[in-house]
Amino acid sequence: MNRVAIVGAGITDCRGRWVEATYWDLFQQATRRTLADAQVKAAEVDSVVYGIYNDIFEHQAIPESALTGILGMAEKPGTRVTSGGATGFYAMRTAIMEVASGLSDLVLCVGGEKATDCYDPQSKTATPMVIDTIAKSWDPFFEYPLGATASDSYMQMCMGYDDRYPGDIGDGLVRAKIIEMLCRQGNKNPFGQRRDETVTAEQVLASRWIIAPFLRLLEACMYTEGAAGILFASEKKAREISERTGVPPIWVKGVGAANESYQVGRGGSHKPLHSIVSDRVAAERAYAMAGVRPSDIPLVELHDAFVAQLMVTLGEMGFVPLGKTRKLVDDGVMADIRQLGDAGRPAKGQVLINPSGGLIFGGHFVGGSNMFSMWSARREMLRREIPLALIHGTGAINAVFGGAIVVEFEGGVR
Repeated sequence: MNRVAIVGAGITDCRGRWVEATYWDLFQQATRRTLADAQVKAAEVDSVVYGIYNDIFEHQAIPESALTGILGMAEKPGTRVTSGGATGFYAMRTAIMEVASGLSDLVLCVGGEKATDCYDPQSKTATPMVIDTIAKSWDPFFEYPLGATASDSYMQMCMGYDDRYPGDIGDGLVRAKIIEMLCRQGNKNPFGQRRDETVTAEQVLASRWIIAPFLRLLEACMYTEGAAGILFASEKKAREISERTGVPPIWVKGVGAANESYQVGRGGSHKPLHSIVSDRVAAERAYAMAGVRPSDIPLVELHDAFVAQLMVTLGEMGFVPLGKTRKLVDDGVMADIRQLGDAGRPAKGQVLINPSGGLIFGGHFVGGSNMFSMWSARREMLRREIPLALIHGTGAINAVFGGAIVVEFEGGVR
């Protein structure tokens, strides 16, 4: 397999509503910034991978067809990827495979969403329509008619996990302290949706329940409109671009993916509700390919749809023990951005988790959220000289799609 590098990244502002921009415009902004970051022209790009989660959000079937010309990618191959919340991860995996195979030297991976163009005339807001659109991912005969939501999906697993490991993720104060730390990190993200907010642990505990006892209002990710792009390059092309920009490449070291069964149950090919097996297996495959262990990785950009799920996922991926994920707070495993400053690195035994603010404070434009995570990981690796990072994606009902990418900064401090 050929070496693959990240040589450019760009992102739009993350907003709850982009009134003045269509999804075409958002993809144009992200593409322009990504190409400018690498100092390349559209003509140099060999191929494009589009991450677009939901045609209903865009009000157009095959929405990627409209993007080809306006992004300057006419006559180039383009592949659209959609894998629920893991769309961004799987889009990047597709781009990586295209470069690794030798088929292309430079691939643009760009993803985004225009979620709140939905409208519910009864409530005169977007929310019920957005929820209904996402709920159409469920079994249409038995689950969708019951009013399934993304929150239900994740909280089923959190309840199953709590049955197996009581007293871990169920402590609301621990979750609230994690939210407070994520907020401080989101304040430092110039493109973050909630970069101007201050949320304290006390405010989290005072916010209303969505699903007791694991999800309050301030513990959930948001609807976001935005787009992000990543440029993946072959080694030869990466060296050429690095000479041009003076910015060292970030190398893809390992990629792992796993999809669990949709059907919940015990044994066989069923989905267990006490565990996110897809996250564990995906991470193990990425570690094996990269030749690293969780303890080698000081930076994680994790797909945090909900804080309780963040805790479970970090346990599944080996950063804290399963059943003792509260060590993130109790033992200081989660590095505090206040102590690191703008250029410091986590101490041994600590992990910098979601310096972007994550999906909760940074933003969650589903088709490109994981590209947003990759943009942030690259940014922090370059400014802090961090040698290794892990980018995580998850999606679909009960988080059955899992993905992990390990990346390396060759100039990082060893």
